[in-house]
Amino acid sequence: MKNVDVLTELETTADEDLVLASLGGDREAFGQIVERYQRLLCSLAYSAVGNLSESEDIAQEAFITAWQKMADLKDPTKLRPWLCGIVRFKASRSRRKDAREPVSGADELDALNEHSGDDISVPDNTIHEEEQAILWHALEQIPDKYREPLVLYYREHQSIEHVAVELDMKEDAVKQRLSRGRKMLKEQAMSFVEGALSRSTPGKLFTFGVMSVLATISPPAKAAGIGAAAAAVGKGAGGIAKTTLLAAVLASVSGLISSVMALRMNLNQSRTKRERRRVVITTISLVGSFWLFVGALFLLKTIAVGRPESAEAIFNGIQYLVVGFTGGWSWLLFHCMKTQGELRAQERERHPERFTDPRFKKGSKSAEYKSRVTFCGVPLVHVRFGMQEKGDQPVFGWIAIGDRAVGLLFAWGGLAVGFCAVGAVSVGVVSFGGIGFGIIAAGAICYGWWALGAISMGVHAVGSLFASAWETAQGGFMVMSQYVATGQLAVAPHANDAIAHLTLYNPDAGRDWLVYCVIVIILTLLPISIYAKAVKNRFKDDPTATSPKN
Repeated sequence: MKNVDVLTELETTADEDLVLASLGGDREAFGQIVERYQRLLCSLAYSAVGNLSESEDIAQEAFITAWQKMADLKDPTKLRPWLCGIVRFKASRSRRKDAREPVSGADELDALNEHSGDDISVPDNTIHEEEQAILWHALEQIPDKYREPLVLYYREHQSIEHVAVELDMKEDAVKQRLSRGRKMLKEQAMSFVEGALSRSTPGKLFTFGVMSVLATISPPAKAAGIGAAAAAVGKGAGGIAKTTLLAAVLASVSGLISSVMALRMNLNQSRTKRERRRVVITTISLVGSFWLFVGALFLLKTIAVGRPESAEAIFNGIQYLVVGFTGGWSWLLFHCMKTQGELRAQERERHPERFTDPRFKKGSKSAEYKSRVTFCGVPLVHVRFGMQEKGDQPVFGWIAIGDRAVGLLFAWGGLAVGFCAVGAVSVGVVSFGGIGFGIIAAGAICYGWWALGAISMGVHAVGSLFASAWETAQGGFMVMSQYVATGQLAVAPHANDAIAHLTLYNPDAGRDWLVYCVIVIILTLLPISIYAKAVKNRFKDDPTATSPKN
């Protein structure tokens, strides 16, 4: 059922009739305009400046300006948006003026202590000065596009329909913004905010104030809430932040090392000059494209620093760029691995003398190791030391290591899939690599519920270069989140503010991240070094080694 007050307002004299009457000098008609829109204008002004008394002054000035410039309104049916435009302009001008006087709001906050012990008796429908200060302290954390509907909702009959009409929005959009606004206020005393707003609406005294001024006057002839900050994380969390970023950098470096060493070991497995050249080209293509991508991110970061108002749009563009690069780089890796196997088949036909050693014959047992111990029919360990051959299947075991590895417990390779996966591209519950996907993901580029690396995307993300998260994001440079974010350039409802620091603060974080660093070394760098040494030992001292002719 629609709110009775809403229907009452909607069924009164049409705006265009009141405008025409006001143009004829009818002050009573303009008084109806004031009564009809005083709550809306006061609410919009309050949402902009955060001071009830000042907001009412601004709204009164807006009505007086409207009376004086009524002839400028070309379309009387557009009265409401015209009035809203006037009050928003005046509120914006007031905010710019206050910005040049940074101590203008200090008295309100100081009053909290000065009046805390006083027994002040005021009417029930008024709001104390100290309540105003607390109220605005909570509301100013919310971006304008969420704050305006929230303020209007609790000052305008608590009606979604009415807010939608006043702001020219769809009801579904109002519901979404109200829901988001309430979520942003969950750390605040929501019940207090609702009650304080409901007691702050203007009444007959406001109307009288406007009309008394009109008696002396002749008849008439946006912003999105982005917290883009260039500040580092707070002093209290400085040490923890450095340790966190150190872990992110280590994860990034280990991911790149995994990628490069996986390719470098192919040089030890190469039998001809063409194979070695292909390995070098592959390495340059994969590593070079990654660094070009990083360079593009630094360029976008520089642009974002110079244009903080565009930071949100730039960060959204970076997300698409990251996803696109992930797909392209993964495809390039798979393509290189496939063509390497095809090249090996061609080289066997062109230079059969290079493959006479049993270690290099296709299907050679010496080129791989498969343990006799099995569990549930799956080898405990399966390792491939040789280069991928055309038609080869991925190695498979509880522990699997090779060019393409599927390990039920642990997998390492160019492409690794397993519970714990490490590789150039890794997919697992826990993943480490050049590109990692997992519940816990770490690497150069990683996607996961918890993501940690150079470029991280997930529910909770830490990125030394870029981090994008649904809940919490931390980083050294660019970070964005739907909730809280801390970093040099942060985009979030709570960006580098007290709520963000409180949410992300963990007194044990330094210790936890140091433990994480040790785990990264054990799971990535240690297996890589052992595997690389094993490959080198198996293929050294070969009498048919490659020569410059081949």
